[in-house]
Amino acid sequence: MRQLWHILKRVLLYIFLTGATVMMAFPLFWMISSSLKTVQETNSAGIVWFPPHPTLQAYIDIFQNQVFLRSYFNSIFYTTLALVGTLASIAVVSYAFSRINWPGRNLVFFLMLSTMMIPAQALLVPQYVFFNKLDWINTFNPLIIPGYFAGGAAMVFLLRQSMSQIPKEMDESAVMDGANHIQVFWEIILPLVKAPMATIATLLFVGLWSSLLVPIMYLQTVDLYTLPIYISTLYNINLTVQPWPTIMAAAVLTTVPLMVVFFFAQRYILDSVVISGMK
Repeated sequence: MRQLWHILKRVLLYIFLTGATVMMAFPLFWMISSSLKTVQETNSAGIVWFPPHPTLQAYIDIFQNQVFLRSYFNSIFYTTLALVGTLASIAVVSYAFSRINWPGRNLVFFLMLSTMMIPAQALLVPQYVFFNKLDWINTFNPLIIPGYFAGGAAMVFLLRQSMSQIPKEMDESAVMDGANHIQVFWEIILPLVKAPMATIATLLFVGLWSSLLVPIMYLQTVDLYTLPIYISTLYNINLTVQPWPTIMAAAVLTTVPLMVVFFFAQRYILDSVVISGMK
């Protein structure tokens, strides 16, 4: 009887996980399916689950659109610069909080964590006024440069916790051998926190690549549009028939880099979770 109950629990678990997987994957399926339909099929009264005659016309049209190609380049450009700078600054600040004893460290760390309680929406107007006085409106500077000052208290906290778990004896041994803080940081600490760094980099990439609100505030010309802004302009509320195949094709092409990053980073993300759980 116990063995039968064990088998039943496993079957119910697999059914639940399969159902959850289908629900999570349905938006992706619908997005891809709609991108292969015609405008008439996507705007029909009934639901067309599978296009009877799949077509790549939406992808052909969008690749011939110079605004889309420019938006794709803009997203790659700003995301790469912001990601590299933010990740580097987060690593340096986390090292300072976890491995170096300096006066007021705990107070500064507390003040940094307290910024997490400030709603992001409350900072939009002050930040806009500040960047406007710097004459940064309609440039990528407001999207890139703030990250170079350890943008993201939550990310600093996560990496600082991972670095704090490394025995201090390793630092002391390196210092006795003549290493300075830069060498300890680069040659000892960073290799030991590759998994948390990859996890943070993935989260940062997803946030930067998918961001719409902040870019749309500062990028006010078509030449500077990022992919989320470009996709938002494809939907016209004044039109009865919306170009859904084009919108969905652009969304699919926007999702591809996210899927690629998750595919290559999933091992490090799992390692980070396992290490955190073991510690």
